[in-house]
Amino acid sequence: MTVGRRISELVMGLIPILLLLALWQSLTSFNVAPPSLLPPPGAVFARVFQLLGDPAFLGHAATTLYRLFWGFGLAVIVGVALGIAAAGSPVIGALLRPVIRILAPLPKIALYPAFILTLGFDHSSKIALVFADALFPILLATYQGAISVEPKLVWSARAMGVSRLKTLFTVVLTAALPSILTGCRISLVISCIVVFLSEMISSTEGLGHLLVRAARNFQTVDMFVPIIAISALGLILNAGFNALRAWLLRGFPEEN
Repeated sequence: MTVGRRISELVMGLIPILLLLALWQSLTSFNVAPPSLLPPPGAVFARVFQLLGDPAFLGHAATTLYRLFWGFGLAVIVGVALGIAAAGSPVIGALLRPVIRILAPLPKIALYPAFILTLGFDHSSKIALVFADALFPILLATYQGAISVEPKLVWSARAMGVSRLKTLFTVVLTAALPSILTGCRISLVISCIVVFLSEMISSTEGLGHLLVRAARNFQTVDMFVPIIAISALGLILNAGFNALRAWLLRGFPEEN
């Protein structure tokens, strides 16, 4: 991708954000919503920059990221392993398909009370919920990518004496990498949403907790700060993942 195209995409991406900020400012300027309910964006962003130097706020942000990365990381490991195994083994595929059909459409937030009862109110229940929500997009993307690999590639490797297990990891996994990374990107966005939601429901730490605490105390400016923070983290993580994806797929002609 050329530099000019990257700049063009960046500008196009900024336009809707600027329009949203302009609408927000207009609503407050014309008193459509009172400042006590909808503070002006300038006050919110000033508070964001103020809290960036506050160790307590940064500690809450670090807690959210800790839960997000653990849940997402475990989902990547388990999802890719199960997807490759299901594609390579008819028995494993037959066992997994009914489970996926039952659990994939299930709203994972319905499992959160059970996670709290079994794992407690600390990190573990939040990580488990992130893992449960992030797992299936990765698993399904890996499986679809693996079964879509050109059979001639597998046959060639097997004809050269490569073992079935090694073929799965050196041929199938490599060929399915674009699909796997697409599933990971979707799951990363889901993870950002789910970790924030879990902290809003039951937590004494994290950005979601800060939002609920501010709302209970009717501190509307502070209530918008965690929303801005999780949105900014999502943008940064997405940009970082896209850079990683471009580096990993640099040998794929269709990805350049």
